[in-house]
Amino acid sequence: MFLQSLRRVFTTALFLALMALSGFAQTGSSNTFEGVQVELPTGGHIRIENQYGDVAAEVWKEKYVSVTATIEGSKPFARSPVVIANRNQLLAISIVRRLTEPSAAVRLAIKIPETAQVEIVTGNGRVSLRGIPSSAAVKSVAGQVSVEFLETANADIAARSAKGLVKSELPQLLSKNGHVLQARLGTGEQSLRINTETGDVTLSLTNPPEVTETTITKAADLSNTEVPTKGAGTPAPALDTQEVSEGDVIRVDSQLVTLNMSVIDRNTNRGLVGLTKSDFRLFENGAEQQILQFESSSAPFDLLLLIDLSGSTRDVVKLIRLAALRFIDAARPSDRIGVITFAGQPSVVSPLTLNRQVLHQRVNTMDTAPGDTKLYDATDFAVTQVVQDAKNPRRTAIILMSDGLDGSIPGVQGDGSKLPYKDLLNRVQEFDGVLYTLWLNTEYEALSPLDTQPEAFDAGYDRMKEMATTGGGVFYEVERLEDLAGAYERVVADLGTVYSLAYRPAEKARDGKWRTIRVNVNRPSAVARGKRGYYAN
Repeated sequence: MFLQSLRRVFTTALFLALMALSGFAQTGSSNTFEGVQVELPTGGHIRIENQYGDVAAEVWKEKYVSVTATIEGSKPFARSPVVIANRNQLLAISIVRRLTEPSAAVRLAIKIPETAQVEIVTGNGRVSLRGIPSSAAVKSVAGQVSVEFLETANADIAARSAKGLVKSELPQLLSKNGHVLQARLGTGEQSLRINTETGDVTLSLTNPPEVTETTITKAADLSNTEVPTKGAGTPAPALDTQEVSEGDVIRVDSQLVTLNMSVIDRNTNRGLVGLTKSDFRLFENGAEQQILQFESSSAPFDLLLLIDLSGSTRDVVKLIRLAALRFIDAARPSDRIGVITFAGQPSVVSPLTLNRQVLHQRVNTMDTAPGDTKLYDATDFAVTQVVQDAKNPRRTAIILMSDGLDGSIPGVQGDGSKLPYKDLLNRVQEFDGVLYTLWLNTEYEALSPLDTQPEAFDAGYDRMKEMATTGGGVFYEVERLEDLAGAYERVVADLGTVYSLAYRPAEKARDGKWRTIRVNVNRPSAVARGKRGYYAN
């Protein structure tokens, strides 16, 4: 809800004439403005671009962004060079210099919330970052980049300077030529990506933690490594924008509906890549909606492998390990991967990480788990792991491998899940990510009433298929375990054709009714495949 003082609405982007405001004071040879505060929703995006000077960013615990601009030079600007555009969940802060104004440098000092997703872009200006938000991407041509990590940091880090050096106090290995570093602090929940052409990168620690083998990423020769970056989305034009006075806080409505849609050519059954926002039209209950956020198929994913290791897999667990390793190797370098196994209860083999070596090591330790198969409880656990990660800035997908034989199915021995199947379907329906299911055929001839009955195998098959449909993903049949690795690779290929769209429904009522979603793609024979609707709760 916006403050009472922010009632003037414009149809263009939000422009702040910072130097025209009374808070702009000239001090010596510099002009400084302080006091603009913009509230940001949890997980909101900030893009900061300054081609005319430095950027100093600091993470703090407030929920709003604070902007201070210092303009070096004796002659005041006629108008502010600082422009802030608030476009739904994207807050863009940039410097615009007019031909009639002096060529002084502009230094931005910005404080950002812990949950923000931040992109900082400079030309020759320095970038300093103290603390790490949910995710940060720094891009510079020739500017020096310095990052100070706090002792509580949990970050996956990839830093690259093509012609400069990466200097680090982190307990990780550099590439042989000192141009690339990949590292992980703690559990790696945050993400930091740095790319600069000629500038040096300096990484330092505040009160460095004790170094143990589990905190060290064993890096191979990274001299030719490209640092993965988050795929760029296309921000939507602003709908309701406000004129901001000094000290005011903008409150941004973050209630959006997010869709993940894979696009295939119905004639060839191949995925289509390279589409843009203008190729999509989105309808809710037949009424066209404005697409406010868009992420291309190249944007990275968080991928969670959920693997059934109940007693029936005892003799084939080696093949299951090898198939999981094939999936890890086939995924894009920018995709984080986590692994959960289950039988009687779920077990986290590896949290989400970019570190492929750690994933290989942990997958190779997987073994058959005890207890009755509680498939629905394990799937609910996996969804919870993703949902509870409030700082997660990425698209998410769960890839479930099982024969579908939860112990609650009649004809299957065991107690089964506490969560009923229908309740799980509702949970999957509400999940913002994508659920893929790989059904593994373990059927055998039932020789006694204690054996799993044919009807139970059929029910397991049908439910695995329904879960994928409800979750907006794809159902794969794996008749032979030897085919599992190939199925995993097909999932990776399909994920490479998934686009993410978000919109704010024109119908505001939260009446609990079903809203049907339809997406049309402006390409011959193209079909969008994903969730078909949601309940407006």
